[in-house]
Amino acid sequence: MGELTVNALVREWIGGWIVSRGAADPVDEPWGWTVDVGQVKQVARHVLPAPTEPDVRKLVAATTAPGTWLKLFADDETVRPWLGPGWRYDVPGYLMTLPLAAGRPTVPAGYTLTSWERGGVVRVLVRTEDGHFAARGQLGLAGATAVADQIETAPEHRRRGLGSVVMRALQDAGHRGGATTGILVATPDGRALYSALGWTVRATMASLYYAP
Repeated sequence: MGELTVNALVREWIGGWIVSRGAADPVDEPWGWTVDVGQVKQVARHVLPAPTEPDVRKLVAATTAPGTWLKLFADDETVRPWLGPGWRYDVPGYLMTLPLAAGRPTVPAGYTLTSWERGGVVRVLVRTEDGHFAARGQLGLAGATAVADQIETAPEHRRRGLGSVVMRALQDAGHRGGATTGILVATPDGRALYSALGWTVRATMASLYYAP
């Protein structure tokens, strides 16, 4: 997996992401893929692993539906001149990979860890001993690839190592599920955590949505 191109890695990421989110199968396009998500704030997303100005301008000109997203694997400043009115930036993303290996996490005192799998999605939940939500994450299993998704820690429980607990639990679950490579798209805040756990940045992603 380490020798795959960004194009191939993006396709692998989509494969696990649609399992995690229950989205439609991707539709092949000349420039990448379209995925129907079916949510009010995200009706569909267009994913371009190697965006060009003509392709992006054509998509922008054809978009009339609010909740349409663009996932462009380039930096924000590169794609900014290609956009029209109504397009708004989400936080930038970082495509990252990790060779998966077994290794269950040690849970800090005062917390409990539970996990379960349904429909190819592994979910991990960390709670306080009295049942309060502390952290969570999930993993979409797609053959040799496991895509980590929706990792979050409650503000009052941050800086206690719970993000690492969630990620290590997901990495172990992916390995036990037969996957050899983990893939995710990190936020700027998440990038530091994942880098500390051995994940490698493979590409930068500009994330935009149409909200006229």
